[in-house]
Order: sequence, then structure tokens, then C-alpha cells
Amino acid sequence: MAKTTAKNQKNFEESLWESANKLRGSVEPSEYRHVVLSLIFLKFVSDTFEARRKEIIAEYGE
Repeated sequence: MAKTTAKNQKNFEESLWESANKLRGSVEPSEYRHVVLSLIFLKFVSDTFEARRKEIIAEYGE
């Protein structure tokens, strides 16, 4: 199981770096932080929504 987790982590890191390299080509360095912060915020909102959705389904059913 630890090997699978390490492999998933490596795949995630590779995907993250690949995405960052793609963004660097099309976004000015001074604007890069806005793009990254927006993506982090969207991930936070998505995770929060999904957690709350699971709570509601557990409480009331689908």
C-alpha cells in the first residue's frame, strides 16, 4: 500500500509540474500568482462542497 501511495504522489507531482510549465509559457510571471491562487481557491471550494454534500446525503439520503 505504501508503494501505491508513493507512486500516486509521484504521479501527482509530475502532473503538477507539467501544468506549471505549461502555464509559464502563456502567463506573464507577474500574473502567475493570480492564476495559481485562483486554482488553489477552486480546489478548496470543490473539496468543501464535496465534504458537505456527503454529510447531507448521509443525513437525508439522496
